[in-house]
Amino acid sequence: MYKGLAIIFGFYFLGEITSMLLDLSVPGNVLGMIFLTIALLGGAINIDDVEREAEFFVDNISIMFIPPGVGVMLYFGLMKTEIVSIITALILSFVITLIFTAKLVEVLR
Repeated sequence: MYKGLAIIFGFYFLGEITSMLLDLSVPGNVLGMIFLTIALLGGAINIDDVEREAEFFVDNISIMFIPPGVGVMLYFGLMKTEIVSIITALILSFVITLIFTAKLVEVLR
């Protein structure tokens, strides 16, 4: 278990350091996931070493949404005054994502 956690957090740390040192706009955790994926696909790391820990994180991901949910409740008054802007942004981003995904699937097929 310690080996898997060390690998996962090691790649997380590598991503954070890379993002900070190169002053990238990509978050370090995303870079860490990309580095881990490359290492897994390249055979540098065996999937069995991280699979159990990764499944644990995925199984318990709902816990990670508690702090943002509390944050939303703290700013509920502000959200009520800006509800039109928020709904417009949500609908617009949904439509743009849907169209982009559909076009990408067309191109890839």
